[in-house]
Amino acid sequence: MDKLDLQISFETKAFADSTGSFEGYASVFGNIDQGGDIVERGAFKEIAKGRDGRVKILYQHNMRDPIGVAEVEQDDKGLRFKGQLILESASARGAYALMKGGALDGMSIGYDVLPGGAEVMKSGVRKLTGLKLWEISPVTFGMNAAAGIDSVKTAGQITTEREFEAFLRDAGFSKTQALQLVSGGWRALKGLRDAGDEEAAQKLVQQTTAIFRQSLLES
Repeated sequence: MDKLDLQISFETKAFADSTGSFEGYASVFGNIDQGGDIVERGAFKEIAKGRDGRVKILYQHNMRDPIGVAEVEQDDKGLRFKGQLILESASARGAYALMKGGALDGMSIGYDVLPGGAEVMKSGVRKLTGLKLWEISPVTFGMNAAAGIDSVKTAGQITTEREFEAFLRDAGFSKTQALQLVSGGWRALKGLRDAGDEEAAQKLVQQTTAIFRQSLLES
């Protein structure tokens, strides 16, 4: 995914029914986040949804730890959601307890920038006008590097097969799947980097994680 967005506090009033439902805004339009980005009104042109028509909720952007589903819509303020935690999941129960206690009070989004969907202004701020939403996450702090993977930046840091395997594991692949991908994918990635085509190398890593995200939606 391109990056993880700024923390947005959600509305705790929705916990009154004790069913694990909550609501609020996963992204707010018109404010500059900690990474120097601003999401414009109506920027979410594509929204990845599961078979039930809802967006997946992950815990701290961990693709191996889905904890619920949400209905999302854009309004004048931002990306509003109504989420339902699946309390049969231990992670969801833990997140729910932390939400009620006030220790987990932010929301963040995982997204890709669509072609032509970003413009860097003279001030250095990047204006986002075309995004694909993959997931929303309750988080301790927004843009948590330990919780989510920025595939574009990570691609430039991968220099060994072990690092490539670790990247795939963080992206959600099992150890067996990661090793299988490394056996063929590393040669392709290294070949592109040796040829000086860093842009293509980064795209390869992005495509790898996108395939895994799609498999999650179809599961």
